[in-house]
Amino acid sequence: MRGTLYIVSTPIGNLEDITLRALKVLKNVRIIAAEDTRHTQKLLHHYDIHTQQTSYHDHNKEEKAEILIAKLTEGNDVALVSDAGTPGISDPGYYLIKRAIEENIKIIPIPGPTASIAALSISGLPTDAFVFEGFLSAKKVARQKRLKELSSERRTIIMFETPRRVSSSLEDISAILGDRRIVITRELTKMFEEVIRDRVSGVIDKIKGKSLKGEITIIIEGAQEEIIADTADLKAYLEILMQQDGISLKDAVSKASKDLNLPKNKVYREALKINKTAH
Repeated sequence: MRGTLYIVSTPIGNLEDITLRALKVLKNVRIIAAEDTRHTQKLLHHYDIHTQQTSYHDHNKEEKAEILIAKLTEGNDVALVSDAGTPGISDPGYYLIKRAIEENIKIIPIPGPTASIAALSISGLPTDAFVFEGFLSAKKVARQKRLKELSSERRTIIMFETPRRVSSSLEDISAILGDRRIVITRELTKMFEEVIRDRVSGVIDKIKGKSLKGEITIIIEGAQEEIIADTADLKAYLEILMQQDGISLKDAVSKASKDLNLPKNKVYREALKINKTAH
């Protein structure tokens, strides 16, 4: 008989966040395929588990997947784990799972923690419909292009980001998606767990100058129904603010962007045209 591939969720921080079933599987399988064997060893040591490990990560996934498939075909049970959370979510686990499906190998999920859902559950943003984006591109042009594609997405948006890129990504989110409600979570379930809830501009101010560390999840409010949909109406609204109400160009742009849920760069361009005509 062929073996079974178990997709085992492990803690995203606190080692106590693991199910009894997961511990039983990790003890009983023949091999644990781990993203980083040194990292997983801490978990195994904590629960006195001595199962053999082998590395399975993004740089060896194709070669190692074939070795693991062979082991499974020979009748050995294998547990796949990632460094944290549920395997296959923004990590190379999907490749092994896909190969196992192609080879008609039985796959069993062992549910547990995942940072995306943990962050969403405490965000205070709508949870009835949401979309998971994973990591945005490290390249600015590609990142901005994807954000533009997401600008009309009405569902709550979940994404991951690295500490090094989070500030530049938030600036792009502000410019393209507008000053929406947003939640940043960092180091969930760990000692230095942090949750920041605010508009995008507020979060940018709060993290300015800080050196953030650890895993970061971003939850973004979905696009709201636009009060004013076309440029003609945007122009009329800006004229009321700038000419009748006497609000400065900068403040008018900020207010219109927030009130109409439009990107600031679009509103700013229109405000410049009105300001030029008035003078």
